[in-house]
Amino acid sequence: MIIGVPKEIKNNENRVALTPAGALELTKRGNDVYVQSTAGMGSGFKDEEYVEAGAKILPTIEDVYGIAEMIIKVKEPIEPEYDLIKEDQLLFTYFHFASYEPLTKAMIKNKSVCLAYETVELPDRSLPLLVPMSEVAGRMAIQEGAKYLEKPLKGKGVLLGGVPGVAPGKVLILGGGIVGTQAAWMAAGLGARVTIMDISLPRLRYLADVMPANVDTIYSNEYNIRKLIKDHDLIVGAVLIPGAKAPKLISRDMLKEMQPGTVLVDVAVDQGGCIETCKPTTHADPTFIIDDVVHYCVANMPGAVPYTSTIALTNATLPYAIQLAEKGWKKACQDDLPLRKGLNVIKGEVVYKGVADAFGLPYVEVEKFL
Repeated sequence: MIIGVPKEIKNNENRVALTPAGALELTKRGNDVYVQSTAGMGSGFKDEEYVEAGAKILPTIEDVYGIAEMIIKVKEPIEPEYDLIKEDQLLFTYFHFASYEPLTKAMIKNKSVCLAYETVELPDRSLPLLVPMSEVAGRMAIQEGAKYLEKPLKGKGVLLGGVPGVAPGKVLILGGGIVGTQAAWMAAGLGARVTIMDISLPRLRYLADVMPANVDTIYSNEYNIRKLIKDHDLIVGAVLIPGAKAPKLISRDMLKEMQPGTVLVDVAVDQGGCIETCKPTTHADPTFIIDDVVHYCVANMPGAVPYTSTIALTNATLPYAIQLAEKGWKKACQDDLPLRKGLNVIKGEVVYKGVADAFGLPYVEVEKFL
C-alpha cells in the first residue's frame, strides 16, 4: 500500500503520526511510505532518519495527499486539507467528529474513508489508541494546572504540594478513566489533596484500592460537584463518552461558587468539553478568564510534549496500520472487530451512531460497506 504521512498544520501541533521506527516496520513489509519534508522535526526526527528507514521524502503536503492510498495523521484534517483528500482515500487519525460539524460534513462531501483512533474499541470497552494520549493529557493536566495556579498567571497563588506548616492544594478530578487516573497519580505525587469523582461504583472501588492515602473517591452527581468546587484550587474535566459529546458537568452558574483564581483544565474539550464555559484554545493562547476563574482548554495538549507523545502514539497505532496496509481497510475491519469500530464515515455515509446523533445525520450500519 502507498502510505502518506503529512506534516501536522494545526496550531502548535508538533507531533507526527509515524516515527522512523514505524516507517521501517511498514517499508520492510513491502509498503511505500511517503513522508512530508520536516514532518518529524517537531518531535525530534530528521528527514534523514526516515530515508534510512526506507521512506521517501516529498516536499509538500499536496504531494503526500496526492500519492497516498492511506493517510496516517495525528490530528483531524483542518480546513486547508479538506480539498486535498480524495474519494476512497483512507484516513487513519484522531477525528473527534462529534465536537465539530464542519469537519464531519467535509469528510462526508469528499467521500473518503475515515477511521478514527478514538473509537477503536476492545471487547473490555477500553480504547487502545486513545489510551496513550489520554495518559499524556492526564499527567499534563496537573502540570499545566499547577503552573496556572501561580499568581502571575492569574491563579490563586497556591503551591499544590504545600510546604511544612502550610496545607497542600486541593485538586478535583471529574472522571475516573485513563485521564482522571493519570491526573490523580500526578497530583498525588506532588502532594496535593485529591478528590476523584465518577458515576461507576466498581471504578471508584478500584481507585480506592490503588490510589495513595491523599486521594479520596466521591460519587459524581450535581449536588456533590457543587459542594466540592467551592474550595478546590484545580478542577480537571476528564469525562469521555466514546465518539459522542461529553456531558456538561459544570455549568456557567457554578463559576460563581468557585474562589477567584481557581483553575479549570478541561481535557474533554476535543469532545465538546464537560465544562459549559470551556471552548477550545491553543498552545499559543491557552487560557481565558470568566468570573475570575482561569480556563485552560487546549484541544491538543500532548502536542506540547511531542517527542514523548509521538513515540507513545506510534507504539499503539502501528499494529493497526500494518493490518490496514497488508489487508486493505475492508478486509482488516472484517477480521478485527475493534478496528471496525473505528470506522466513522465511509464514502459519504456516517457509520458511527454517536456522530450521527450529534448532528441529526442519517446513520448507516457499517456492515453495508463490509
